[in-house]
Parts: sequence; structure tokens; C-alpha cells
Amino acid sequence: MTLTLFGIPGALRAGSLNRRLLAEARRLFGPAAYAEADLRLPWYDGDLEASQGIPPEVQHLADQIAAADAVVIATPEYNRAPPGVLKNALDWVSRTKGRPFRDKPLAIISAADGPGGGDRAQYALRLMMVAFRPHLLQGPEVLLPDAGKAFDADGRLVNPAKEKALAELMADLRKAAGG
Repeated sequence: MTLTLFGIPGALRAGSLNRRLLAEARRLFGPAAYAEADLRLPWYDGDLEASQGIPPEVQHLADQIAAADAVVIATPEYNRAPPGVLKNALDWVSRTKGRPFRDKPLAIISAADGPGGGDRAQYALRLMMVAFRPHLLQGPEVLLPDAGKAFDADGRLVNPAKEKALAELMADLRKAAGG
């Protein structure tokens, strides 16, 4: 059985540190089909929803979440919280039918240049996810501080302890997904 891992990068920038961390998570998860979210969505607007319904790109995102065996979210920390594009995507997904995150194995990881490695963003994101009722893995926490120096030229984590924690989290996510 081939598992499907769905990655949600909380940053839009192609070269973001959280995309690098997500790539490492994917590698350490092991063999799986992989897809990654595109958070370039319209801003949530109840009037837009009322007049046009759920935008196709939002429904596509919800369908990708629903189809995955496991989800990993890599969030940056902007002003002590997850970025607005990630919150916007979650707001939109909450409006779709079918509760795509319900009981879905989910891991949260973060990379930030600050000393906390995105700890406040992770905490806020965990609170946001309560309403979705996923199977949220509690640990090990993967927080990557001073993230600009955390990867080598090949995109691999340079800190063995951080790589070990991420490997353990991904093994637990794989197990929760039935793999």
C-alpha cells in the first residue's frame, strides 16, 4: 500500500525555509506519494462565498487534504503567529463540506530565524486546528531556530538532534497513517 503525504507550506516563497523543512519531512517520512498545497487563494470573504460559492482552488485544496493519508504543515512565524496565507487557507477549508481534516493524522513543524524556531506560531496553529478535529501528533516538537543556518547546500538539516526529532515525528505520522 502506497501512502499519500500532503504537505502544506505556510509560506508562499518557493525558497522558504519551511519549504526546505517540508522537503526534509517528506524524505524522512519514507516512500509515499506526495502532493503540496498551493495557498495562493482569494482572501476569505463571506460575500464572495455567498455570491459565488467555494472557489475551485479552495475546493481542490480541501479535496487534496481529504485524499491524503497524512498531512504535515510547516509554518513560519510572522509577528508571533502563523502567516496570514495559512490562516486564510484554513478559514476557507473550514467552509467546505466533508470535514477534510477530521481524524486525519497531522504533524506540525516550524522553522524561523528567531530563537524559538516558530514555537509561538506552532502554539497558535495548534489552537486553530482544534475546530478541525484532526489526529494531531503532540510530539516530538520540531522547532527549527536560526533556520537560515539549519540546512546544508543540499537542503539537509545540519543538526543531528533536529533531524532525529523530525525522523521520529515522521515515523509516528507514518504509523498513524497506517503505514
